[in-house]
Amino acid sequence: RRSDPPLRLCGGTDCFAEPVIRRRFAPTGWLATTVDRFWSKHVLELHQLRCFVAAAEELHFGRAAQRLQMMPSALGRHIKLLEEDLGARLFARTTRAVSLTEDGATLLREGRALLSRAEAIEDGFRRWLRKPQARRFRIGAIDSAAAGLLPPLLRDVRAAHPDVAVQLLEEKTIRLLPKLLSGALDLAFETAVVALSHKHGLARRKQIVLPDIADQPLIVPERRSRPHSHDLTTKLFDEAGLTPNIQEIADEKQTIVNMVAARLGVAIVPRWTARMAIPGVRFVPLRLKRGSAAGRLPLAAAWLKGSRDPVRDQVIAVLEARLKSYAR
Repeated sequence: RRSDPPLRLCGGTDCFAEPVIRRRFAPTGWLATTVDRFWSKHVLELHQLRCFVAAAEELHFGRAAQRLQMMPSALGRHIKLLEEDLGARLFARTTRAVSLTEDGATLLREGRALLSRAEAIEDGFRRWLRKPQARRFRIGAIDSAAAGLLPPLLRDVRAAHPDVAVQLLEEKTIRLLPKLLSGALDLAFETAVVALSHKHGLARRKQIVLPDIADQPLIVPERRSRPHSHDLTTKLFDEAGLTPNIQEIADEKQTIVNMVAARLGVAIVPRWTARMAIPGVRFVPLRLKRGSAAGRLPLAAAWLKGSRDPVRDQVIAVLEARLKSYAR
């Protein structure tokens, strides 16, 4: 129909996009000229073409209409419109028989190929729609995490969950946390800082090394409820040849930082805890001495509290299962 839009993919009328047809099929001779003239007006409806092919193969409008489950009069209208659009007579009709003209025989050959290709494209597209789509997961990390932890972690995530597509952003913690809070990131890895009372003698330092706090009362997470956090803190001291002076134990990060504010001790915590804005606490970067046996600084994984994300849970599960191998 001449009022139809130029690019369509319909269900009932089986319309097809003109550029795909022209690109995939290049008729020659008379049909090439006719089709070029036709495309300059509008798009061929595949339903009309199906009507023509059925009638051409049956050479009987009644049987063709029955095959397509439509009325013979409707079939005849579609074929008449097709002949008018192409400017060619496709059938020679008599009271007793229907036969193809030379133009009709040419269109039948090209039309079969076109319908076959259209059906293949439709089947392929439907299979693509049924195929599980890759789930995008956005991870932000400081450069040390991106260089050390993430390559093996992402390898293991891909092996365990090939349908998860990870997007990695390397940034400083000060830029990662706002992105996490705004929903632009699903997970962030950051390093540790030392939380001290603002009245502590080390509070005005630009950075702190482990010997500075080795003799200070240390607040650590309860190992039964936070084994990874507890062990990472104590391991830092052990590998540096130091003994931590553990004086207080608490479960939650907020409780630990509040205990620091009450001047009960110092704590090694993830940098994101600075956003708690608890009065009376300063957060100073922790630095390991070059060549130190303590190795790398601990990293913390952060995500939005109370949010539900099955993909994040899968990534964290892989991390927890493989954590010891990453720490080697």
